Formats: sequence, C-alpha cells, structure tokens
Amino acid sequence: MSDLIPALFTDRYELTMLMAALADGTAGRRCSFEVFGRRLPDGRRFGVVGVTGRLLSAIEDFRFSEPAISSLVDGRVIDDKTATYLADYRFTGDIDGYAEGEPYFPYSPILTVTGTFAEAVVLETLVLSVLNHDSAIAAGAARMTIAAGERPIIEMGSRRTHEEAAVASARIAYLVGFSATSNLAAGARYGIPTTGTAAHAFTLVHDTEEAAFASQLAASGVGTTLLVDTFDIGRGIGRAIAAAGPNLGAVRIDSGDLAVMAHQSRAQLDSLGAGGTKIVVSGDLDEYAIAALAAAPVDAYGAGTAVVTGSGAPTAELVYKLVEVDGRPVVKRSENKSSRGGRKLAYRAHRSSGTAVEERIVLAGSGYSVREGERLLTIPLVRQGKAVHSPSLDESRAAHRAAITALPWEALKLSKGDPGLAVTFDEGRPGAI
Repeated sequence: MSDLIPALFTDRYELTMLMAALADGTAGRRCSFEVFGRRLPDGRRFGVVGVTGRLLSAIEDFRFSEPAISSLVDGRVIDDKTATYLADYRFTGDIDGYAEGEPYFPYSPILTVTGTFAEAVVLETLVLSVLNHDSAIAAGAARMTIAAGERPIIEMGSRRTHEEAAVASARIAYLVGFSATSNLAAGARYGIPTTGTAAHAFTLVHDTEEAAFASQLAASGVGTTLLVDTFDIGRGIGRAIAAAGPNLGAVRIDSGDLAVMAHQSRAQLDSLGAGGTKIVVSGDLDEYAIAALAAAPVDAYGAGTAVVTGSGAPTAELVYKLVEVDGRPVVKRSENKSSRGGRKLAYRAHRSSGTAVEERIVLAGSGYSVREGERLLTIPLVRQGKAVHSPSLDESRAAHRAAITALPWEALKLSKGDPGLAVTFDEGRPGAI
C-alpha cells in the first residue's frame, strides 16, 4: 500500500489535465501556481501558515512508483505516454512563499509554485492537503495560545484524529506556542517536549483512589500530575496530598465547572500546605473556554479535540490557482471565485513601534521599491527542486511568536471583526479582490 501513496495524493482530474497537456504540447509551458485563501473561516481575523518544512520534504520525495503507475494504466486513468512521464517524475522547479508560522490574510500569496505545467499541476492535491490541514490547525491553536497568555498549553488530541494527523497537529501546536504534547511519535520525530498523566481508567482499575495515587507516585515520583476528578474532586485532592505530601507537582481537573473547581481546588490545596501544587485543567477546551478561565487560578491547560480539528474550522479553505503562463499573467474571472494574475511578492509594513499596519502585495518584477519599515514575506523555499529554506522547529516557533506579537491588538481578538491591518495590492490599490 505504501508504494501507492504518491498516486493517491494526486487527484484524477490532475492526471486528466496532464495527459491532455502532454498530447497537445502545453505540458512544457513555464507556469506559476499560487496558493491563497479568498476568505478566512468565519470569526477569524488572521490565518497562520501551518507548515512549509513538512510540505517541502513531501514535494522533494514525491514519486510515482512502478506499482502506482501500473495501477493507473490498468485502470485506464492514464495512457502510455503519461506513464512514461510519471516514471521519471521529479519536481525541478522553484517555490516561494511565506515561512511556516507566518500570519496571513485573504489573498495573501502564501505559496507560489513555478515550473512546467506538467510538473506543477500534479502537485495541487499534495500541496493543498498538507497546507489546508496544517494551516487550519495552526490558526486555531494560535488563538488558544493568545487566549492562554503566559500559561502553558499541552496538546493532547491524538485520540481524536487520524494517527498521522495527530503527529502533524502536535508539531504545529508546538510551533505556535504550545508547551508540550502527549504524542510520543511527535516527540521522537520533532524533538517536542512530551508530558502526560494517567486517565480515569488507571484509577478505576485499582480498588481505591488512594491505591491508584500511591502506584502512580511510586512509578513517576512526587512531581507527577494526579487526576483528581474520577469520583469527587474535593476528596480526590485530599487523598492526593495525603499520598504525595505538600510537594505534589500538580492535580488535573477534567470535568465540571472548571472556573469554580479551580477556585475551590486552589483554596483547598493552600489550606493543606500545598501552595506549590499546580492546577491543570482539561476537557474540551478551545480558545473561548481558555479565555473564560483567565481569572481562574489555573496554571496550565490541556487541549485536544479543538486543536486537531482546527477549533471549528477544519480546513483553511486555501486554493491552488494558475496565475502566470510563460511570463504572462492569467486570470480566472468566475463569479465569486476570481483571482488576480501574475506572480506576486508580499511585504508587511510596520510602524516605528514595530506594530504591523499593512500587507502590501505587488507583482514580481514590477520594480516596486521597498519602503522603510517593510519586511519581505515572500522568501525562496525551493530552487530547482531542492529545499533551500529549512529552519529548525524552534526557529520557526520564535519567528511565529515575533510575527504574532507585531500584529495590532485588533487582530488578536477572538470576536469577529477587522484585523486592524490593511491589505493593499500594487502600491496602495485596495486588495479586496
């Protein structure tokens, strides 16, 4: 099955176009495809480019194996000429775009793929599958990080999504500011800190809650986090401190009115001399639930389902559109689905204070003069099929934090509204395309 994966990440209509283009001679035309979103999910004020590193690696490794090609020929999906082309397929073009973790807005040219029509058109499904998933996760998780302020959030959504999506989601959550993940595969693959505690099943398999706590403490030490809401939170906290002493690392509350429970638990812990024991809350948390707990004595959050589903927006709604052929801009004019032709560059303008005020989109090669306070967002990612931009995850994490910090405060609100940042096209013309 693994040998068929490359073909499965190409949609049939892409191969239909490829087969026809190889026959009529247009396959070799130099083309640029642009990835952008016409709109943000409802209620969002900014998006976040969720990944480039994972995508660029996938493009570099993208191949059509003999079994995959044979299955396409046998199924009469492609002809022999197309099969010969796919047997030697390698992407040899260039890719420019925003760095992973960079905020974006409607019509931001977040990725531009340039190559022959043939080599670029077959990448559409792969590019959009990765970017739509990872950017959706990134935006939702970034909003949770903003709502949490300086309090850490643990990503714990592995059991709510596909196994590989879980690993990708953990990476993205860490990139946008989560402190750790419970996903060990993500920890091993990307070096993300891992953490975790016991589930209710561990308490229930023991004859008493006291026995469960004693067992976990014996295995993990007093710095562990004990889940105290299996039966009664107040009694659970009392038993936890009795078993661990006042230096217990943390207690976790996964149910009930979390704000009320946090206040009551903090008071009880303090009365038991466990003032240093932290309170971790979890249980279907999203950015709104986290924001509602801002005044509660919570030390950390655990978020799962909302993280891996994009917190209500499971796709970033990005599209992959042809914008240039042999140096000539081309435009789609379909009603409500129009595009603006030509390869583009994007700059973000900032006040002297460092706050972003405008995103300027210009045609590549237009002679645009960079202005003071502008930062070029469009950077080289791939040249002649090889990745040329490969920051570490921690470097991308730091760059994301800096970019989010530079956004105007209006952009960081959780409510629906304007981001407080103008998007203009070609030196000042409105970019509401």
